[in-house]
Amino acid sequence: MTLAACTSAVKVAPFDGAETPECHAVAQRWPVQVGSASPRETAVDSVTVAAWGDPAIIARCGAVPPGPTEEACLDIEGVDWIVSELNDGVVFTTYGRSPAIEVLVPDVYETPPLLLPAFGPAAEVIEQGPNRCS
Repeated sequence: MTLAACTSAVKVAPFDGAETPECHAVAQRWPVQVGSASPRETAVDSVTVAAWGDPAIIARCGAVPPGPTEEACLDIEGVDWIVSELNDGVVFTTYGRSPAIEVLVPDVYETPPLLLPAFGPAAEVIEQGPNRCS
C-alpha cells in the first residue's frame, strides 16, 4: 500500500474583472516562491488567482483600483501597495494601477511587507497611473 500526501486546493474566487489581457499578463509573472512558501493548487479555473504556502498566501488580479485612502501606503521597489489590517492577516492592494492586484497574507507570516517584492514583477505588468503613495 502506498501512502500519498493529500493537499487540498485553495478555495478562492477570482474577481469579476479578472478575465482581462492585463490580468492574464500578470498571471504569467506570478512568483515561483513567496518567501519560503511554495506554490499551491487553487480550486478555480483561472490563472488570475494564485496561492503559496500553508496557510495560503493568496494573490488575485482584477480588483477594482482603490481610490485615495487614509490607510497605510507602502512603496515597495517602485510598486505602491495599500495596507489593510484584517482580523487574521493583512491584505495588500496595488495603488495607482488598473486593474489592481490583491495579496492576502495570513497572520502566521512574520513581517508580511517583506513578501511583497516577490509580486513586483507581476504588478509592474500593469502601468502605474497618476495615483501614488505620498
